Amino acid sequence: MSDSPTLPASVEGQRLVLVTGPSGAGRSTAINALEDIGYEAIDNLPITLLPRLLDGPPIDHPMALGVDVRNRDFSTTALIDTIDNLGDRHGIMAEVFFLDCSEEVLIRRYSETRRRHPLSPAESPMVGIRREIDLLVPIRARADILVDTSDLTPHELRAEVESLFAPESGQRLAISVHSFSYKRGVPRGVDMIFDCRFLRNPYWEPKLRNRNGQDNDVREYVASDPRFVPFFDKVEELALMLLPAYIEEGKAHLSIGFGCTGGQHRSVSVAERLAEALAKSGWQVSIRHRELERRAQVAPEGKRGNEA
Repeated sequence: MSDSPTLPASVEGQRLVLVTGPSGAGRSTAINALEDIGYEAIDNLPITLLPRLLDGPPIDHPMALGVDVRNRDFSTTALIDTIDNLGDRHGIMAEVFFLDCSEEVLIRRYSETRRRHPLSPAESPMVGIRREIDLLVPIRARADILVDTSDLTPHELRAEVESLFAPESGQRLAISVHSFSYKRGVPRGVDMIFDCRFLRNPYWEPKLRNRNGQDNDVREYVASDPRFVPFFDKVEELALMLLPAYIEEGKAHLSIGFGCTGGQHRSVSVAERLAEALAKSGWQVSIRHRELERRAQVAPEGKRGNEA
C-alpha cells in the first residue's frame, strides 16, 4: 500500500506521537510509559484506521500511536506519506518517536526471549532483524526524536520517555546532554558532538585516575586547562543561540554529546557543566553518562564473581 489516508481537518492542534522502531527496541515499554503520563495510547493501529480515529472534535489530551511491521497494512511509503499529511496539511503537532537499537543487542534480546521475529517466523531472528532495520531506514531518517535503547534498561527507557514527553510549563524542547568514550563509538541519534580530547586529561593524575567528572576535584582539574573557558563559553553560547531556533522549527528534542578517550573524566565534566548552565537558563535538561552507567551495571557482576 502506498497511498496515505486522507485525514480530517477537525484535529487541528492535536499532539500526536507516532512510536516506531525495530522489534525488540522497547516500543511497548515506551507506549506504556506515555500512557502512564497521560497520553491516550493505542498500539498496532492499522494506518488506514487513523482518519477514523482522529475524526470528530479533538480530545483534550495528547495521543501516542504504536506503529510497526506487524500492522497488517504497514509500508514505509504509507507511513511517510501519513507523516507528511499530518504535518503539512492539517497542522497536527505530529512527532515521530523512533526507538533505535544496535543489531547485536537486538539479536541478544531475541535469543534471550526465544521469540520469533515477525519478518522471519521460519528463519533465524537475525535474518528478520536485518530486514527490518533496512526497511525502517527512511522512517528513522524522518524521526523527530530518536532514542538508542541499546544500553538502556526498561526502567531507564521509561525515565527517558518521561523526561522527553511529560507535560511541562509550555516548553516544547527537551534537551539531553551525553558523555561518551570514543573507544566505544559515537552514540547514535546525537544532534551535536564536541570532542574534549584536547583538554588536559585527569587520567594521568594518580589521585584522579579512579574518579570521574562528577567529582569536584576532577572538574576543577579539567577547568584549569587554559583552553577550557574559551571552549566552554563558545559551546554554551552556541547552544543558547540555537535552542530557540530549534523550537521555531518545531523540533521537540535536542541531544548534545561530549566525547573523550575513556568517557570518565573530561567528557563527563563538560557535560555536567553544560547541563547545569542550560538548566540555570530555564531549559528542561536530562543527562546521561554512557560509560559511567555501563561501569555501574558491570561492577556488581564483577563483585559477585570475585566473591565467588
